[in-house]
Amino acid sequence: MNLTISGHHLDVTPALREYVLTKLERVTRHFDQVVDVNVLLAIDKSKEKDRRQRAEVTLHVKGRDIFVEQSHEDLYAAIDQLMDKLDRQVMRHKDRTQEHHHTSVKRMTASV
Repeated sequence: MNLTISGHHLDVTPALREYVLTKLERVTRHFDQVVDVNVLLAIDKSKEKDRRQRAEVTLHVKGRDIFVEQSHEDLYAAIDQLMDKLDRQVMRHKDRTQEHHHTSVKRMTASV
């Protein structure tokens, strides 16, 4: 898994990097076919003070790119909410890609 964490108008401190890594472990625990992860942490100059801190993730899994973004007044809270959204989308993608059509036991014994 390739991981890129970058900051826009923000220095990515080791504490922020470690926080993002611990939160990403939950996503990779549920779905291990993650190819590439790009994380962007930014501070916007918006007029809304409660939406200045922004975090976004682009997650490349086999067959699909998943993009999630979240804004909040606190960057750590934005990362928490972002990872919750990302986890839901990854679980939904995993559920869609799994094989749900199993042959019944009756059909297996009838064909033998």
